[in-house]
Amino acid sequence: MLCSGVTHAVWNLYTKSSSNKNVFLWLIHVLGIVLFLPFLIHDIWQGVPLQGYLFMAMTFLFQMSYAFFLPKAYERADMSQAYPIMRGIAALLVPILGVWLFGERLTLIGWLGVAAIVIGLFAIGGLWRLPWRSFFTSYWPILGVGASITCYTLTDKMLLQHISPLSLIALSNVGFSLMLLRSALASREIAAAWKRQWGKIVIGTFLAPGSYILFLFAMTLGPVSQLAPIREISTVVGTLFGIWLLKEADGIRRVSFAGLITAGIIAIGIWGT
Repeated sequence: MLCSGVTHAVWNLYTKSSSNKNVFLWLIHVLGIVLFLPFLIHDIWQGVPLQGYLFMAMTFLFQMSYAFFLPKAYERADMSQAYPIMRGIAALLVPILGVWLFGERLTLIGWLGVAAIVIGLFAIGGLWRLPWRSFFTSYWPILGVGASITCYTLTDKMLLQHISPLSLIALSNVGFSLMLLRSALASREIAAAWKRQWGKIVIGTFLAPGSYILFLFAMTLGPVSQLAPIREISTVVGTLFGIWLLKEADGIRRVSFAGLITAGIIAIGIWGT
């Protein structure tokens, strides 16, 4: 889970610093299709029940919505602001819905850890200081990303009963790529982006799916209500990246709340269940 969080923060850093976020994201997911599509074809050939196809369709749509909202979120806010808020929405909703849908449980200390993580995430993103009208009119993509993450995380937990994590990654890449195809082609910057950033694109091709593969394998071993908040170590790393590498403002306050998130992660990891 810790490795998943760190790699997730790195590819989001690459996305935020790219000149055309739609093109960058489209390229890394198209290359990901080439890598993982054979696994999906294999699982379908072996046979997937009707219920499995239903979950496949659901996660496909949720990944498309994620692809739609993510570039827009980074166009409207700093990484150290957008990233914690959209991850915080999922960190709050996934444990609550995981307990309800899957019959999972967290101890009192586990729920306090979730609370610490969510408070820290929203505080780092400066949610309390944003005018509500401005937030909903200007930062609505952040809400879309948080909702999409919540929905595909819970759906993928069920989908893993029918296909392998590698097949699920292929399905996600297809949905992501289709959503961004039109904007990537319309930009006419695909060749230029590849020439300018091919190294980061290749690295992102492995880190983006690699991050989620680690999370998917972890979900086969433990409760999603515990694992999803622990993955928010990515926000601690992403915040440090945004402050130190992208020179984003308000560093001391955000680093302090990153410590609160870390404390919550430790509490869930040790005493959460």
